[in-house]
Amino acid sequence: MNGAQALIRTLAGAGVDACFSNPGTSEMHFVAALDAVPQMRGVLCLFEGVATGAADGFGRMAGRPAATLLHLGPGLANGLANLHNARRARTPLLTVVGDHATYHKRYDAPLESDIDALAGSVSVWVRRSLRSEDVAADAAEGVAAAMTPPGGTATLILPADVSWTEGGSPAPARPVRAPSPVPGDVVRSVAAVLGGDEPCVILLGGAATRRPGLEAASRVAQATGARLLCEGSPARLERGAGLPAVERLPYLAELAIEKLKGARHVILAGARAPVSFFAYPGVPSSIAPADAALHVLAAPGDDACEALASLADVVAPDVKPLLAEPSRPELPDGSQALSGRIAAAVLGALMPEDAIISDEANTSGVWAPGATAGVPPHDWLTLTGGAIGQGLPVATGAAVASPGRRVIALEADGSAMYTLSSLWTQAREGLDVTSVIFNNRSYAILGMELGRVGAEASGAAAQSLLDLTRPDLDFVSLAGGLGVPAGRARTAGEFAALLRRSLAEPGPFLIEAMVPPFQ
Repeated sequence: MNGAQALIRTLAGAGVDACFSNPGTSEMHFVAALDAVPQMRGVLCLFEGVATGAADGFGRMAGRPAATLLHLGPGLANGLANLHNARRARTPLLTVVGDHATYHKRYDAPLESDIDALAGSVSVWVRRSLRSEDVAADAAEGVAAAMTPPGGTATLILPADVSWTEGGSPAPARPVRAPSPVPGDVVRSVAAVLGGDEPCVILLGGAATRRPGLEAASRVAQATGARLLCEGSPARLERGAGLPAVERLPYLAELAIEKLKGARHVILAGARAPVSFFAYPGVPSSIAPADAALHVLAAPGDDACEALASLADVVAPDVKPLLAEPSRPELPDGSQALSGRIAAAVLGALMPEDAIISDEANTSGVWAPGATAGVPPHDWLTLTGGAIGQGLPVATGAAVASPGRRVIALEADGSAMYTLSSLWTQAREGLDVTSVIFNNRSYAILGMELGRVGAEASGAAAQSLLDLTRPDLDFVSLAGGLGVPAGRARTAGEFAALLRRSLAEPGPFLIEAMVPPFQ
């Protein structure tokens, strides 16, 4: 057995059964070994950023790693933006990066680069296998590192000769450490703060945005009067009718500051201390009030759900969580011109149970969370690290991880163009993904940010860098060229008809929603 065969058998044995790949010459023995291990599903992506984003979406939904197979340093560099998002999401993910044969590296061939340095910027664990006898054990250790709470990317660098040399053998899966328990004195200390007479905010993040954490936090909020919020960009938020409703911290720093205004205590349960997305003139970087005390109930890597349950047992022993009632917006009049607000109402009226939303709609998606708060239970995946081009790949990986569930990607036009080739993978794999592309012909969010940072750009040269016309993007034609059926909607009725069609038919579908900016 060569190193590549031992590697793939080890990964499959450790529960890594999907590999999102864009391979090259150095990875050919890994590719050849796939036929011998049918448990491993190889998924071809036309761009490395799609592979890494898809692995992120898979890990968020499956709760275990997918692998990516990337070609040397430039391949890793192409996938780095979505590995950055995965790092911020704390997604378990194993990246296999092929490299030149060990004896070839000293010749400084054209594709030679510092893979270790690139990988280190986004990884919790990096290992370069140097012998075929070691690669399986290295892989098992990498999977365990990716799964170690709070989760992250593990990168295994695989030289070509280590891959093709005989002498490998599969290694058993390594045990994974459970989340760290929160000490009782920490729980009691937070309970004492909540029992005082000063205003408190509980900020949820990580695993606390799933049902057990939400229900425990809701009990605490009901009993103590604390306000309940979650991070602005949660990796996976469970929401909808029958679940506690929790508002996300706003993206705009000014709104986030207002949301936390008056709080004297901010209690972090799996969340980071809140900060502004960017620096703005005259706006503080720290979102929490300057006179508010921060209390860490559970840090990332701690068992936030158990900590919240223990806290609820102390301060709210007989209190039940407040659950969202079933509700849907009325379907808008079909003749109305389409806008982000109207599209959100249509989505709320028609969204199926158990849907998965991959949200990178940016300015056009502002109204979607509110319109879907009372629809049947669903998952909401957000742009965790701010590197655009995530939405379509994450939807792709989520669909691979969750067969039988409809994935709906809410995608901005500018962001969609970064990783549009995701559609080809969706078509090839027959994935149940509805991609809604909000086409407002601009980088609308940058137009909004101009004034907020104090810049002025009224001239033609500056405005041209925010404009997506000349020529107009035609997403219906682009989707067709990538094998995905598509339709264009300009009215509420057209959008509703296309959304119904996509939900009724298996496989991928794209809706180009023609909308004005900020409406």
